[in-house]
Amino acid sequence: MSGHRRAWISFALIGLGVLAAALWAAGGIGRDQAYADVLAGSGNAAALKVALLTSELDKQRSLPFVLAQDSEVRTALATGDPARYRALNLKFEALSRDTGAAVIYLLDTRGVGMAASNWNQPTSFVGSDYAFRPYFQGAAATGQAEYFALGNVSNQPGLYLARQLEQDGRMLGVIVVKVEFDRVEAGWRRFPDPVFVTDEHGVVLLSSVEAWRFLAARPLAPADRDALRASLQFGTAPLSPLPVRADPAASADQVLARLPGQREEAFVHVQVPVPGTPWQFHLLGATREAMARAAASARATAALAVLCALFAAGIWMHRRHRAYDRVRAQEAARQELESRVASRTRELRDANDQLLAEMEDRRRAEAELHKLQEELVQANKLAFLGQITAGVAHEINQPVAAIRSYADNSAVYLDRGSVDRARGNMAAIAALTERIGVITDELRTFSRKSANAVDGPVSVDAAIDGALTLVGFQLRRHGIALHRTPSEPGLSVKAERVRLEQVLVNLLQNAIDALESTPGPQIRIGAERDGGQVAIVVGDNGPGLPESVMAALYTPFVTTKPRGLGLGLVISRDIVADFGGALSVRSEAGRGTRFTIHLPEAVS
Repeated sequence: MSGHRRAWISFALIGLGVLAAALWAAGGIGRDQAYADVLAGSGNAAALKVALLTSELDKQRSLPFVLAQDSEVRTALATGDPARYRALNLKFEALSRDTGAAVIYLLDTRGVGMAASNWNQPTSFVGSDYAFRPYFQGAAATGQAEYFALGNVSNQPGLYLARQLEQDGRMLGVIVVKVEFDRVEAGWRRFPDPVFVTDEHGVVLLSSVEAWRFLAARPLAPADRDALRASLQFGTAPLSPLPVRADPAASADQVLARLPGQREEAFVHVQVPVPGTPWQFHLLGATREAMARAAASARATAALAVLCALFAAGIWMHRRHRAYDRVRAQEAARQELESRVASRTRELRDANDQLLAEMEDRRRAEAELHKLQEELVQANKLAFLGQITAGVAHEINQPVAAIRSYADNSAVYLDRGSVDRARGNMAAIAALTERIGVITDELRTFSRKSANAVDGPVSVDAAIDGALTLVGFQLRRHGIALHRTPSEPGLSVKAERVRLEQVLVNLLQNAIDALESTPGPQIRIGAERDGGQVAIVVGDNGPGLPESVMAALYTPFVTTKPRGLGLGLVISRDIVADFGGALSVRSEAGRGTRFTIHLPEAVS
């Protein structure tokens, strides 16, 4: 009992240590994961907001470009007609209302407002001189300009988009569109994360926190601060530092910021450039609550997991103690079981030895059967060679006789000094010798005892050519017309050439025998693709096969030939099956027989 008690005390102490370590580690992991999630979410939110801001800018930039091409605007500037300017006032007013532009106005070459969308308001730009404004000076110098500043009349910040109107190389005036971002900033305020946009000097132009507008995100040089104040671009704004600073105890992406009326908190800082402008978009993602929630959740999960593990371990220990108490009582039963297992193992070993012996006997029998099959295939091949020997001899005798004649003539030509004619005879002799070589090579290749391995790929045309070389004389001797369907170039199958030629010779020889008494005998041979296979067809116009023969066509020793053994088709079917193919036949009485070899296509 004392041993069990000590085990439980040790278990409790270890459990408490594991629980404390798990809570500490889970808190750190949860905070890290929360920080990564906030950073990723802030990046996505910043990219989306920049895309929306860029879309708004692009939409407003198209307005001065279109108005610079407007004929009514150009005519008014060219003629100086007050009536036309009044018409433009109304037109600009409607455009401002429809496009959301704050103000649209037209300046002449002196920078004086001639027409404006706010023509009927106290802050009308008509008649005001804007020649001192940088956007007018930039448009007059380069053709277009963009300038963010406070309005000197409305005192509202906005982006001025200016474009020059010119005709025949001279400046007619400048069209200006002022874009205010009140709606954009209002949309940003609907989200809890502070955002702001800075210019190339680091001055905040737009922000979801109104108190941050025209503060400096980074320290300004005294000269830059004096120049900005003198230009009145931001009015009398003090350009004070933005209450955002890097967190020295955190990563480069984390900053400390103080929102109006709140204490300083940690934020994730994401900065994205605004395309088409020198501006930078900034988003501050709050991390304190997210990290606290994530740490608490991770610790709760870790505590639950550890407690479940400890509970399972406690159950295991309890069961282990009970099992230990039953060990002695089960010792006798275990010894008896081991004895039975040993006895059964001996029986299984004996049975396994007997099975192995039977498998070895079967392997030897299969090897002997395979050897007999190979010998039968070779015997079938040699039997066909006996049938075609006379034809091959005739095929060779003709070029041999011609060679003898050409040689005699060459001697006569040499005696006469006709070297050119003798050389022509020598060329003819060489061609006839090559022909004899082709015939004998094909005969030697066909007679060779081939391996059963499928080498592949085998050219279908080459195999058909080899088979026709061997039976060609018999076709001519029996007056059989050969119709060969051209195959697709490069058509190949997975096979071994010599064995495939043996199958083709078998089928061609059977067709020749079947056409012995047929008037106008014909044999058709060709190959074509059939799905993922190649179909090689050998057909004749003979009398066809009787139904009794068709029913037992592939049975050994079934034949219609007086001297046949009935093994040719059985061997051919087995060879094709070794190649992974199939041999099929169709026969109709009086309309001939058609054998089809289906083989897998070899794709190079």
